[in-house]
Amino acid sequence: MTRQPHGNPWVAVRPGDDVAQLARTNSTAHSSFVDGAFADGAFVDGTERGGDPDRPAVRSVVLDSWLRSRSKGVDPDGREAVVDLGADELERYRSAHPMALIRPVVRKLLVEDTADTGLLVAISDARGRLLWVEGDSAAKDRALAMNFAEGADWSEERVGTNAPGTAIALDHSVQIFGAEHFSRTVHDWSCSAAPVHDPMTGQIIGAIDITGGPRVAVPEVLALVRATVAAAESELRLHLLNSPRLLGAGPPRLQVLGSQRPTLVRDGDRVTLSRRHAEILLLLADRPEGLSTDQLAMLLDESDLDSVTVRAEMSRLRKVFGAQGLGSRPYRLLTDLVSDVGEVRRALGRGDAAAALAAYRGPVLPGSVAPGVEDIREQLRSGMQAALLRGGDAALLARWTSTPEGREDTASWTAYLSSIAPDSPMYAQVRARVEMLDRKLGG
Repeated sequence: MTRQPHGNPWVAVRPGDDVAQLARTNSTAHSSFVDGAFADGAFVDGTERGGDPDRPAVRSVVLDSWLRSRSKGVDPDGREAVVDLGADELERYRSAHPMALIRPVVRKLLVEDTADTGLLVAISDARGRLLWVEGDSAAKDRALAMNFAEGADWSEERVGTNAPGTAIALDHSVQIFGAEHFSRTVHDWSCSAAPVHDPMTGQIIGAIDITGGPRVAVPEVLALVRATVAAAESELRLHLLNSPRLLGAGPPRLQVLGSQRPTLVRDGDRVTLSRRHAEILLLLADRPEGLSTDQLAMLLDESDLDSVTVRAEMSRLRKVFGAQGLGSRPYRLLTDLVSDVGEVRRALGRGDAAAALAAYRGPVLPGSVAPGVEDIREQLRSGMQAALLRGGDAALLARWTSTPEGREDTASWTAYLSSIAPDSPMYAQVRARVEMLDRKLGG
């Protein structure tokens, strides 16, 4: 049976697929990847080298997620997701979360008919933390073995490729079938998930997921999840019409790109942050598992910052951000926090260089010398550059090379030159710029 490489890339099992064969193929591909065969060039555009191009070893959307998972240091043999909220903390958090408003819709459309089906329905927040897990009681007990449970962090950064976490990372509905999961402990399960958006701002506020056996990975289930999300977002819109500030409207937003002062936008109000407070929030958002006092101190200042100073800064930050939004031991975010950095990352993750460049208003906290921030700044800049070089779009390269970061970017100027015709009015100007940069760097 030949599995055509074209069609909907977000669907895991297409009509006509031999499910057993597909499961074996995915398992072999996963083993090759995690055992290091990828480093030897085992995969080319999702296909195992030397294999049949009409029978991809793994979907490209899955391979890309595996690469992200590995780059984040996710252990494919890790035993479980992490629950970082106690029962009381979780109850307070989820009862105040906007996803609580759509829970009745999800229960009506998905949960009520799941008894004795082996299916679970999960509602997560925008970070991938599971707020509610309901459905077949036996499946729920089995899922505890991998900690697919309320309060657990199922973000892609924490557990690797999985439907709710990957749907949030890519801002797109997606299915993950068996061994397409990065973690081996999840290979007996399949899942379909889609992100939920604030109808006013368009920001992701959570995800809806169905988890179960192989039949969860067919197109009809993904269509059902997407229809439920549409109904849920309509419900949110009605709530907003009746109470415009009910959603707040969405989680607080951190703005740290470009030369303007860092800002926290919350409930429609803009709060100017000190650079240190912006650094801390950015680092905590980048590491949802949390940071110890010593770890945070090293990421803020490799030499001169002591634990007393860190604790004092956290105390001041709680007054700005809200004490209920920050946890301790380790320091971590207890509420969703979106950011312009995350917006760029999501666009890059789904391969939308134009959207990424539109959201990229400049470097991350350009005045900061905190080592952790410098790493995030360089990762975002290099990711932006790589996406533009890969796409080779002349208009996007023109915009990038006109920015402070792109003006001295020889690789981007060279790609820009290659993307325009020699008879173009811009060709001579761009060539002159490339030659000047070559002389400058060569000298």
